[in-house]
Amino acid sequence: MSRTLYSCTMSLDGFMSGPRGDMQWLNRHLGPNPLAEDIVDRIGSLLVGRRTHDGDDPNRGTDHEGAFGGQWHGPVFVLTHRPPEEPPADPDLRFMTDLGPAVAAAREAAGDRYVNVLGAEVARGCLEAGLLDEILVLVAPVLLGDGTRLFDWPGGHSVDLRPTHVSDAGGVVNLWYDVVHRPPAAESA
Repeated sequence: MSRTLYSCTMSLDGFMSGPRGDMQWLNRHLGPNPLAEDIVDRIGSLLVGRRTHDGDDPNRGTDHEGAFGGQWHGPVFVLTHRPPEEPPADPDLRFMTDLGPAVAAAREAAGDRYVNVLGAEVARGCLEAGLLDEILVLVAPVLLGDGTRLFDWPGGHSVDLRPTHVSDAGGVVNLWYDVVHRPPAAESA
């Protein structure tokens, strides 16, 4: 069965993108990283938020445009409140409006590989629904000061994580965690 993995690169101060969704800051920090390169072959589908799907690709207009520097191709499920009226021309691209069915479809498409979650809002929704299994964060040596936070859940609760891997790749620190799923609290009698 597939597992859901939220993966991203963030600044040391916790931002995945800069102001107005700017992702160009990543260009200076996308050097060789064996862990990040290895994960690409372990992904079976992507579950992506609409802002991430439509957003700023730091490799736009180059041979490295697309997911994981253009290295990954396959089924992409875009979670959105505003699906396009016309179906996409790309048969691997599907727009969906409900989290549960989107995760189920992405899991089915992934087979025994990862469903890679991209986008802060989708990851938060998966966490809130108990549908996220792992988190991989590549921490870049930069302070952005503003932008989209890795995790923002006003009024939410803490989520326990169990570290499974820590490594360094040219100044970028790779942090991999399992999400600790707690059983629902017992109902009071």
